[in-house]
Amino acid sequence: MDVIRLNKMVFYGYHGVSAAEKETGRRYEIDCELETDLAPPSQTDSIKDTVDYVAVYQKIKEIVEGKAFSLIESLARALTEVILEEFPVFRVTLRVRKMIPPIPGNIDHIEIEVTRQQPDTSKILADTDSKE
Repeated sequence: MDVIRLNKMVFYGYHGVSAAEKETGRRYEIDCELETDLAPPSQTDSIKDTVDYVAVYQKIKEIVEGKAFSLIESLARALTEVILEEFPVFRVTLRVRKMIPPIPGNIDHIEIEVTRQQPDTSKILADTDSKE
């Protein structure tokens, strides 16, 4: 399987358990790996045959900056769900980092990583078939 990576996307969001985090917000970094078949677009050289990673970036930005979650685990779930629903990918892996978390001590970031698979692969195959 082929992979498209969007690395170190930076956003400002209001996610967290504490009132202070929800009020002042934090910087978040997100890496996104999209597993898909890149053979068709490598042959056609057409955006319609691949995952539009500009659209993926915009969707991630919309969710991170537009909705507040208590846990970054919940944020990651929301992101994986929308990516699998809206884009022709077999699997998505997200790394979500909360920069300078409110933890006593010197810590750069907290990071979680989640991987989810497309629950309905016929959706991807149907999308591929419709492009032929």
